[in-house]
Amino acid sequence: MERFLSEIRSCQVCKAYLPLGPRPIVAAHPKARIIIIGQAPGTKVHETGIPWDDLSGRQLRKWLNISDPDFYDESKVALMPMGFCYPGRGKGGDLPPRPECAPLWHNGLLEKMTHLELIILIGNYAQNYYLGKSAKRTLTETVKCYREFLPKYIPLPHPSPRNRFWQTKNPWFQTEVVPVLQDRVAQILQNW
Repeated sequence: MERFLSEIRSCQVCKAYLPLGPRPIVAAHPKARIIIIGQAPGTKVHETGIPWDDLSGRQLRKWLNISDPDFYDESKVALMPMGFCYPGRGKGGDLPPRPECAPLWHNGLLEKMTHLELIILIGNYAQNYYLGKSAKRTLTETVKCYREFLPKYIPLPHPSPRNRFWQTKNPWFQTEVVPVLQDRVAQILQNW
């Protein structure tokens, strides 16, 4: 696993397309029980090299009801984005994750984590990639139908402060999905 992670962290495949240069961000361990598959690191995470080290990460940890030490314990929770490096900025926010990363690295990482019990899919890119034709027409519909994907997957919206409007418009997420997510995470970590 360490050799594979070292290969990922030294990846230069997309170098020409990355405005801040390559800095692949990933955290994984063979014993991990939960994996969070997000979109791509933002500028703050690119600077620190720590996954989810921003406001989105704080919100995500609230949704999970998990402490920072548990969240950052790679033997409990693996953190793998669809695009491992900051992709740059577009008109409405960060650009989509680079398409090369997931096909190049995901299967190899997932094969090494044989104890996974829950895959948390954050945002459309992760949901469409992993749920395929089972994903619904929109992110909202996919998240609303989260029970269809349990116990292996649970789809979530991005926890970015930019998604406050989505959360306000969809109060069922906080009352229905978050408690199920928290129970599932607590149950897995309790048995760890």
